[in-house]
Parts: sequence; C-alpha cells; structure tokens
Amino acid sequence: MTPPGPETVAEVHLRLRAGQGRFIPKPVLPVIDEVVATVLSQHTSDTNSGRAFARLKKAFPSWEQVTDAPTEEVADAIRCGGIAGQKARRIQQILAAIEEREGRISLDRLHDLDDAAAERYLESLPGVGPKTAACVLTFALGRAAFPVDTHVHRVATRLGWLPPHTTADRAHRLLAACVPPGIRYDLHVAMVTHGRTVCRAQRPRCDRCVLRDLCAFGSRPQAAGPGPGQLLSQASR
Repeated sequence: MTPPGPETVAEVHLRLRAGQGRFIPKPVLPVIDEVVATVLSQHTSDTNSGRAFARLKKAFPSWEQVTDAPTEEVADAIRCGGIAGQKARRIQQILAAIEEREGRISLDRLHDLDDAAAERYLESLPGVGPKTAACVLTFALGRAAFPVDTHVHRVATRLGWLPPHTTADRAHRLLAACVPPGIRYDLHVAMVTHGRTVCRAQRPRCDRCVLRDLCAFGSRPQAAGPGPGQLLSQASR
C-alpha cells in the first residue's frame, strides 16, 4: 500500500465537502465533558450518546457526584447509550484518576500543554486510547488531531489508504501523517458522514459515491453505476 499524497487527500476532501455542504464544527465542551461524551459515544449512535450524556448530567450535576455514586446508578442514567455497565465503570475510573492526579476533577490545564503532552496525558487515563484522545484534542482543545472512528477507518481502508486489518492504533499513526493539519477536523467530519450515508459497512452505495474513481474498493467491477464526475455535479446543484 502506498500512502495517499497530499493532492489525493485534498481531492477527497474537496469532493466530500462539495456534496455535503459547508463544514460545521461541533459545539465546544469543557475538556472533561468531552472525555466523558466520547466514552458514551462508543458503539452507539450520536442521538443515543447525546441522550445518555444529558441524562447523566441531569442525574449528577457534578462530576464528583458521578465518582461517588454507586456504579449501578451511573449505569441507569446512561442506559440509553448502550453497554451502560461497562461505560459507567470506565467513566468512574477516569474521573477518579483525574481527581487523584489533579486534586479536583478538571482537565483545564491541558490547554496549557503542547499537543504531544496533552495526548500522552489523555492516553494515560484508564481505557483512553488514540481515538478518544484525538477526539478530545480536536473537539475540546482545538488541536490538529485526526480522530479515526469506525467510519473513518472503513472509508480509508476502502480507499486504499490503509492496509486491510490495520489496527486502530496504527491507523491513527498512518492517517495523521497523510492528512494535512489544516483540514483534519473537517475531513474527519466529512468521512464520518460519508461512512454513515454512502460507504456503509453493509451494502455500500458505490454507485452514488463521488470518490469511486479514487477508491480501490469502489473501482472493482461489481461497483458499477454512474461516474463520480456526474455524481459530483449532481451533488453540487
């Protein structure tokens, strides 16, 4: 596999953004809120994770209350987000670790760290891996990270940007080196949307994909349909 050049990455970004409309960043949360919200987002939809986060905040107005509550009560509050018991335990472990290190449950001081130091701190927390760290760096700290969730991983693999069966950790390293810092947040959002609507895990809609001529998977004979130039023209209307 040859990593994509900057021209290819820029072309993918341009086509996706032309079809999806202008880039709209997420509302900025406090760093600790983004950590918890990202944990809640795992293995569920944005709608369900958003509900779980709102219910958690309503049931426990402070993070100290979450830490001190029985795990089952925390799980009950986030039940709509799926795998509630596992997520409740993980959230409490993260909050307890932060309180022990900082003397309070806050990660505001990460704003004063450089990108590498902030990333190391986040990944040292219980159960926080490269994806969660990259989400927090991008969404809460405004850093040029490139979160690789399941949709980004799938789209990148089908495009031929990643070898088959690439681990999540290696995918983050490879893609961060390929995607220019200035478009990382935007391209992440665009690839997530593309993965949800077109490049789906089951029955991908290759006949409607504006990236098909750039895609190793979509260029196969079974992915037939109108050309990407025609689709891009239609999407831009």
